[in-house]
Amino acid sequence: MDRKKDMIKTGGENVSSQEVEGLLLRHPKLAMAAVIGLPDPYWMEVVSAHVVPKPGMEVTEEDIIAFCKQNMAGYKVPKKVFIRSSLPMTASGKILKREIRAEHTKQQKG
Repeated sequence: MDRKKDMIKTGGENVSSQEVEGLLLRHPKLAMAAVIGLPDPYWMEVVSAHVVPKPGMEVTEEDIIAFCKQNMAGYKVPKKVFIRSSLPMTASGKILKREIRAEHTKQQKG
């Protein structure tokens, strides 16, 4: 299921979450990144980035968006950026995107 959802459909374009994550991880202040599609009434889905700064570093949503705009096509740039202290992970260190999606679903319902 996670692999199938790694392709985000936004505004008639397909965006690979792995491609966006790869770019985000080149940002000098980021330690971790996960990219998922969030439901959107206009775009179908919007690209959202969940990022964890490196220890002692601070980063803003605007920093991340500007970095992405300089390095990729506009439709791939995250529309929403969530700066977090950690990401949910398996014991082997894989990011659990389904848990990130579930967090958003729970927030929308409650």
